[in-house]
Amino acid sequence: MNKDDDMKEVELNEMDQEKQPMTGETPTGTEKNGCVKVKVPEDTEVKFTGLSKEELMKVAGTAGWVRTRWVLLVLFWLGWVGMLAGAIVIIVQAPRCKPIPEMNWWNEGPLYQISDVNAFSENGIKGVEEKLDYLNQMKVKGLVLGPIHTVQENQPTTLELTSINPDFGSEEQLISLLERAHRKGISIVLDLTPNYEGASAWFNNAASVAERLREACVYWLNKGVDGIFLSHLNDIANTEPWPSVQGIFNKTDGTKKRALMGSVTGLLTDGVSHLLNHSSVDLLLTGLLDPTEPGVKQAQAIQTIYSDHLQTSLGWSLSGRTQGSLASRSAAVPVRLYQMLLFTLPGTPVFNAGDEVGLKAGEKPEAIWDLESQTEDDNATAKSIQEERTAVRDFFKALSDLRGKERSLLHGEYISLYSSPTSLAFLRLWDQSERFLVALNWGSDSVTMTLTNSDLPAEAKVRVSTDPENLAVDSKVSLEKFELGPKQAVLLSYAFPG
Repeated sequence: MNKDDDMKEVELNEMDQEKQPMTGETPTGTEKNGCVKVKVPEDTEVKFTGLSKEELMKVAGTAGWVRTRWVLLVLFWLGWVGMLAGAIVIIVQAPRCKPIPEMNWWNEGPLYQISDVNAFSENGIKGVEEKLDYLNQMKVKGLVLGPIHTVQENQPTTLELTSINPDFGSEEQLISLLERAHRKGISIVLDLTPNYEGASAWFNNAASVAERLREACVYWLNKGVDGIFLSHLNDIANTEPWPSVQGIFNKTDGTKKRALMGSVTGLLTDGVSHLLNHSSVDLLLTGLLDPTEPGVKQAQAIQTIYSDHLQTSLGWSLSGRTQGSLASRSAAVPVRLYQMLLFTLPGTPVFNAGDEVGLKAGEKPEAIWDLESQTEDDNATAKSIQEERTAVRDFFKALSDLRGKERSLLHGEYISLYSSPTSLAFLRLWDQSERFLVALNWGSDSVTMTLTNSDLPAEAKVRVSTDPENLAVDSKVSLEKFELGPKQAVLLSYAFPG
């Protein structure tokens, strides 16, 4: 065999070995073959590097991309200018909001009179301090206290306006009351009516005690008292020394204003208006309200006083040291109707201690605190009385809460809508705020009211009602020929129509 034949035989042997399986086994009757095992990585990442800086700049500089950028830039600025122009148009065309009138602390919530400190609490002035949490729950903003000064009935020589009658407490207790009340946002007003137990509040000669009154005002204001209250104000406001007393309250030291308050009784509308103009008091309580009188007369008196004077100086009260409690008059008008009227009129509502639960004259204020705990008395009458007083108190709290946060009730306009011998309806509205409609019927028969005003919608929402069966809270009622049952009152609301 030559060399070439040997080389060919070697090549044929190598080819036969490549055809054999990798396991080395040679199946019978089959041809040997070869396999190559290749290992492929399981996680193969493909990195995208993108265009280089040179390539990107080259593409960005083309004519198409330059035009595209200019188009997008122009669109952006056109959109921005359009939004700016739209905002300006909205601001210009939007209705202007009325400026909020200046409000003082006595305009922000009800005032609460405690004429007889010992009747209110067996602990006197200290007991009043212990009940501040309760007063705070009622949203009371001011407490009219006393009179608590020293004086013997009809004896002007015994008058000591700067000393506290020991039967009521001490000056230290009053200072403690002031400090805690201020922490709770409650202001304290002292009633300095001189001869408060006598037949004549001013000893039949107001000018004779004017100088002592002025000195007492300065003394108590320096102690931290927030205001002074004087009943039968017309008896002293017409005297020559009055400007020197009133002038004390015009001074301010940058803190909240100290108030000069007073009450009058027996004056007609013209007399009250004249007194408001010439006495310069911060708040005047009038005796003009009397729902037992015809509603037409009530509407005229309210409209006249409201039209002639700022409502920040108007105070409304139907009870007090000389008038008694609201419940004492409830034979003719239920207590809740009185509460509704006082809370919704333009001005400051003033209540006597116990009016919030309907206490009658001679009843002890312990009944107020007893409402916090369930009675164990099996007497059905006692339980019924407690339930009624709880309902009256809840009604009071609902009205007080609404008045404190709704602008229309705080300082809104007063518009008379309807009046009859036994009913009254009026509207309270402020700028673009929610409107409130008040309707009261103290008569023994139902009344159908025709309410006419361009601001009124077809329906209104019930907010507070004395008749939950026919006027349930949060229900909607039609204002067309609105019907109100006997001895009932309702507070309705509706949105600003604009």
